[in-house]
Amino acid sequence: MVDVTCIGGLVADVVGTPVDAMPPRGTLALLDRIELHSGGCAANTGVGLARLGLRSAIIGKVGTDGFGHYLRSALAAGGADVTGIAQDPNAPTSATMVMVHGDGERTFLHCLGANAELTLDDIDERSALDCRVLLMAGAFLVPRLDGRPIASLLEKAQRAGVITCLDTAWDATGRWMDILAPCMPFIDYFVPSYHEAVKLLPGIEDPAALAAMFREMGAGCVVIKHGEHGCWITDDSGTCTVVPPFEVNTVDALGAGDAWVSGFLAAMLNGLPLKECARFANAVGACCVTSLGATTGIRSYQETMEFMTHTNEGAH
Repeated sequence: MVDVTCIGGLVADVVGTPVDAMPPRGTLALLDRIELHSGGCAANTGVGLARLGLRSAIIGKVGTDGFGHYLRSALAAGGADVTGIAQDPNAPTSATMVMVHGDGERTFLHCLGANAELTLDDIDERSALDCRVLLMAGAFLVPRLDGRPIASLLEKAQRAGVITCLDTAWDATGRWMDILAPCMPFIDYFVPSYHEAVKLLPGIEDPAALAAMFREMGAGCVVIKHGEHGCWITDDSGTCTVVPPFEVNTVDALGAGDAWVSGFLAAMLNGLPLKECARFANAVGACCVTSLGATTGIRSYQETMEFMTHTNEGAH
């Protein structure tokens, strides 16, 4: 049994920095660095969990191309179980060109590739549910799995006594809650970003109101991530509490939300109280943004605890 099974997108990230403007068409601009990293929500979270000392398994799909071979090798080297990663000879591995601006913000050009072909048929249900937590990482980026298919797996997980967690990504199709609604009653921990939460529930901007509505739709604990502003947690009483961020110099925000989820689940499985889980998650996210790449900056569990004792938190 693993601690967390991460299902979702696997992406080869070609990261360039700094890119504050595109060069004129037909010309060339020089960058300080161009690097290849493993990426995608399931990949990032799975590697982050392994670095924090947990046993993680990653389920997804790649092509049989160079990017696909690289991802399987890199994720295995990162400590995750990759036996659940399927290979599709007819689809390219999903890839993203990540342009990192001088202030750490990112702009993306993305190819869905093999992620668009991942279905329930690619998932060994028995292996997927042999875990303490089942995480759907990056909903909206695996179109043949999103919605009712993943809802059915989350329901089976809950019936088997497995904790369920769902993290969202940006929905480029604009369907948002139309896709996610079937999943809501089967999510024990719902951890969207604030920008995604307000898209899921148009017209609602207050974090407490957003969380209340998500809970009304069936979600258990709701934690809304808000990057450099920290996060909001809502407990069983319905009380919404802000948890401030740790103050660091941002180099690259790539993967920060996935790192946050890794930290939250690691702290939860180590028995920390809910607010301390959120604080620890904020710390893992803060460490992540201090290095180029989605998982490079993540530290061990103990090193993260030490970071928390020596780093200032922002104002409430």
